[in-house]
Amino acid sequence: MERHAASRGHPGPLNLITDVEGLRVGQADDAQACTGVTVILPDDRVAAAVDVRGGGPGTRDTDALGASCLVRSVDAVVLSGGSVYGLAAGDGVAAWLGARDRGFTLLRQPGVPPSPIVPTAVLYDLANGGDKRWGETPPYRELALRAATHADKHFPLGTCGAGFGAAAGALKGGLGSASYVTHDGMTVGA
Repeated sequence: MERHAASRGHPGPLNLITDVEGLRVGQADDAQACTGVTVILPDDRVAAAVDVRGGGPGTRDTDALGASCLVRSVDAVVLSGGSVYGLAAGDGVAAWLGARDRGFTLLRQPGVPPSPIVPTAVLYDLANGGDKRWGETPPYRELALRAATHADKHFPLGTCGAGFGAAAGALKGGLGSASYVTHDGMTVGA
């Protein structure tokens, strides 16, 4: 019986998405605004797919992942609070990657930067009691730059990053992660 259970697999060493080799996660939040950003940052471009659902999705660069499109790899994935304002987090990570010469390049030419592919999804946390009087400078681009800069294999769970201001009705939300190593050695992370 024990041998059979062990042959099914087990959680990864950290039980985080970063148990998948080559992934790091960075997070930054703004306690005053009660919001935040999470960046999943691979060491190299990785294959990706997406399924967008819901009556009011807030996304960026997800259409580029369609089967009929040229681009099939991403340079990062961003999750953010802030509804439509949070989409600027993708801009911050794209700028961070581009400054490091990372991204999609159709044809290398001097002086032409790569185009980082950064699918971004946002959640609505605007009415959670935080101070959203940011005028023309929502914090998401800056939060994303900070999160990308501090990406690591170890990261906190719960009230942090994109989960900082998250809620489901009256229930406090947060950020979670897990990993699983299959019986044949493949690591899956979420």
